[in-house]
Amino acid sequence: MLYDISLTIKYDYAAPVHSGRQSLRLEPRSLPEVQTVLSRRLTLEPTANERSEFDDFFGNRRCDVSFTTPHSHLIYQVNSRVQRHPSGPTLDFSPPLARLPDELAAIRAMDGNQPLHFLSPSLRVPLDEIFTTYARKVVSPVMSAQQAIISVGQALHQDMTFDARATDVNTPVLDAFQRRKGVCQDFSHMMIACLRGIGIPAGYVSGYLRTKPPEGAERLEGADAMHAWVRAWCGREAGWIEYDPTNALIVEQDHIVVAYGRDYADVAPVKGVLRSAGGQTTSHAVDVVPL
Repeated sequence: MLYDISLTIKYDYAAPVHSGRQSLRLEPRSLPEVQTVLSRRLTLEPTANERSEFDDFFGNRRCDVSFTTPHSHLIYQVNSRVQRHPSGPTLDFSPPLARLPDELAAIRAMDGNQPLHFLSPSLRVPLDEIFTTYARKVVSPVMSAQQAIISVGQALHQDMTFDARATDVNTPVLDAFQRRKGVCQDFSHMMIACLRGIGIPAGYVSGYLRTKPPEGAERLEGADAMHAWVRAWCGREAGWIEYDPTNALIVEQDHIVVAYGRDYADVAPVKGVLRSAGGQTTSHAVDVVPL
């Protein structure tokens, strides 16, 4: 599937911002046999006084910008063309869950794609017994690793309610779990905590999701969204699979990857500091257009 993707994030400031520094992870990344970025462009208004682009430890496209000229608004605009490749049937070559620790123990590499980085607690995903207990109720040691991943994702989808007003970007995952409500970020952090608790390496994926209008309705411009889902390791032969607990499905062609990390803190689309005396408002619009 070939997509044109556009994202606009706008900040309006109540008082001029005199200086600021931001790290951006907004552009899709190329992944062998998964997706190919054919073109991409990130523009800023006003133009940054300093700008550098590079790949971070996990292989994500990162752009660092700084501003030293006073400004009352800031716009980030991303335009990309991405070929998302068909994944084919999801065959289960993963070992039984009880054998996964042996396969992890055999790994010696330590690059950013290795599962050992995704097994321990991280900044936004602590290991809490409440998640481990929940996961153990829906899996068994005789399940394959892939079956266990899907079972946990399906259980969370059934037991949790999507509610955009229940949490915000800073809500701890344990609070969201106890409320049984949240958004895609919360669903993903819950699933990561559950999987790590039972010994399955799991990480956070940020990206774009193509949404489909109801039958007979027109597609609304800007109605698509940035989204989050989970990446989990199924053993040496099966490798990684991606699962979307918000929608209870294995990720296929409607999801476009921007960044991989241990949790949201590693892949936040915009993160940084600014110097200002007033508040701010923000808006964003996303379009994922199949060609």
